[in-house]
Amino acid sequence: MNSKFPIVKNFKIFGIISILLCATGLVALLGLPFGFNLFNFTIDFVGGTEMEFNMKQPVTADIESQVGSLFKEVTGVNGSITTAGNSGEQVVIRSTSIDSETRAKVISKMNETFGLTDDDLYGNEDVSPTVGSDLQRAAITAAAVAIVLMLIYIGFRFELTSGLAAVTCLVHDMLIMISVFVIFRLPVDGNFIAAVLTILGYSINASIIVFDRVRENLHSARRETFEEVAETSIWQTMGRTINTTVTTIFAVGMIYILGVDSLKDFTLPLLIGFIAGAYSSIFLASSLWGSYRKLLKRKA
Repeated sequence: MNSKFPIVKNFKIFGIISILLCATGLVALLGLPFGFNLFNFTIDFVGGTEMEFNMKQPVTADIESQVGSLFKEVTGVNGSITTAGNSGEQVVIRSTSIDSETRAKVISKMNETFGLTDDDLYGNEDVSPTVGSDLQRAAITAAAVAIVLMLIYIGFRFELTSGLAAVTCLVHDMLIMISVFVIFRLPVDGNFIAAVLTILGYSINASIIVFDRVRENLHSARRETFEEVAETSIWQTMGRTINTTVTTIFAVGMIYILGVDSLKDFTLPLLIGFIAGAYSSIFLASSLWGSYRKLLKRKA
């Protein structure tokens, strides 16, 4: 064996860890149809108020903080403050719905504090949650179609049980992302959905790398069991999986650290998904493949 630590033999331990990590996300998803919401949905999903001002200067983190404090002082609610515009001179405030009288007070206070005029108000409107509903349906449809096509492709290229294992890992990775967002009350918006769909493609690629090595080793195996071949294959591809993941995390992490808030909202779920994808590819994918093989043989 190439490994001193048996990954496949300890599959139950990794499985229990995954169940614990995924539990919150699964509960949150199952609770939605019954009106039990654990998510911190933004106005993209629940509707609210959106206001946009031209600050006539580059919007820095300090200005964003001042605008956020001003908005909280006037309205009594927290607003999501982001930067917009090609030159980064617009600031966008999103919050739960507030009435027109309160919005007028916000506009007056912004004009007074930052020396703006009514002409600098670029947007002041209520956002309908219908946009969020359409986005949810489209995302669910896209994810479902992608998963089915991946299952067909992987089942054709390898075998059905490997396709089932890969899909299980995809669901696992998405549930971990959801769990983190629920536990830390991170805002869920359109960026989160885009990140989830991105992770679908990234995570499946990492699993296929391991599966491809398992298939190659199975062809040359003589007396080795599937578990032994899988163990060897995992360690043979370990370096590539880790190097690819670390390189990707470094690049996306720099964007998260140095980028504007709108980019951070997209890169954070990506970072979580990359880590979850590497974990499932190394510690779960091949073991699940072997488990599904045994299960189908017993039923045959």
